[in-house]
Parts: sequence; C-alpha cells; structure tokens
Amino acid sequence: MTALPIRGPVRIIGIDPGLRRTGWGVIEAEGNRLIYVACGSVEPPDDLPLSSRLLAIHEGLASVLSSHQPMEAAVEQTFVNKDGVATLKLGQARGVAMLAPAMFGISVAEYAPNQVKKTVVGAGHADKQQIAMMLKILLPKAEPPSADAADALAIAITHAHHRQSTALRLKVAGL
Repeated sequence: MTALPIRGPVRIIGIDPGLRRTGWGVIEAEGNRLIYVACGSVEPPDDLPLSSRLLAIHEGLASVLSSHQPMEAAVEQTFVNKDGVATLKLGQARGVAMLAPAMFGISVAEYAPNQVKKTVVGAGHADKQQIAMMLKILLPKAEPPSADAADALAIAITHAHHRQSTALRLKVAGL
C-alpha cells in the first residue's frame, strides 16, 4: 500500500476500536479545510462469543468502508491498563479495526490517545467534553451519536493534521 498524494481532497476514516462499541468517523480534508461526512459506531451484541463480536466489528466496518470509500484510515493505539485480559481483548478489536481498511487497500496510520487529544484540543489530557466542544467548532455539521463516534472523528482530524509527516516517514522508509 502506498500513501496517496498530499494535494487535493482526501477522504479519511478514523476508527476508535472497542469490543462493545467501535466508533467510526469519516471526514474530507483539503489543506486546512475539514468537512464532516458521516459517523457512527458498530455495536455487536454483548452476549455473542468473542469471535462473533470480532466478526460483527469487521462486517460493520467493511460496510462503512464500502459506503463511504475513504482513501486513508487512522486507528487509535491501545493503551495498557491494569486488566491484562481486557487489554488483550481490546487489542483483538484493534487488530480487526486495522485489518478492515487494509483489506480494501487503504493505508492505516496509528495515533496515541494523548496525541489525538493534543491535536484536537491542544492538551494531551483533555476529557471527552473538551473533545466534543472542539468537534463542534472544527466540524459544525457533525452530531456524533456516541463518545466513540466523537473519538473516531477526533482520530480522523488528527490524521488530517499529521498525514503529511506520516506520508514523509513512509517515503523515507521506502514503503
């Protein structure tokens, strides 16, 4: 997979992985201009076995990717918490979130949660209310139905702001 040219409008999907709710948000970026396209979440039933929930996440994301046809994708990196089992399960959902765009031939960038917060709000330890407030300013037409969808839009915005440096790193690495 190769990075697309920097010039011209680019459609970006941000994905906030989770087993209960995987948020997604699609924007278009042209220079510094951001345009809201769509957002939502994939919510597999809690009573399904893990493998079926992962399949439901994959199928839901594949449907979104097919409908909105993004050119680039960004996924939030997993942070390690005190519950090792929960961290491993979240990692599996994150793997599915990275696999779905890759199967469509879309390059996938990764961003740490603090980098997303710092890019959107200006502080690396911002809370969800601050992110929601900045989303209203940056994407006035967006009305995310959940915090996960809002986070996914923030991830897409982060990629829009950092994609030039990401593309340069890929070029230097020969990818």
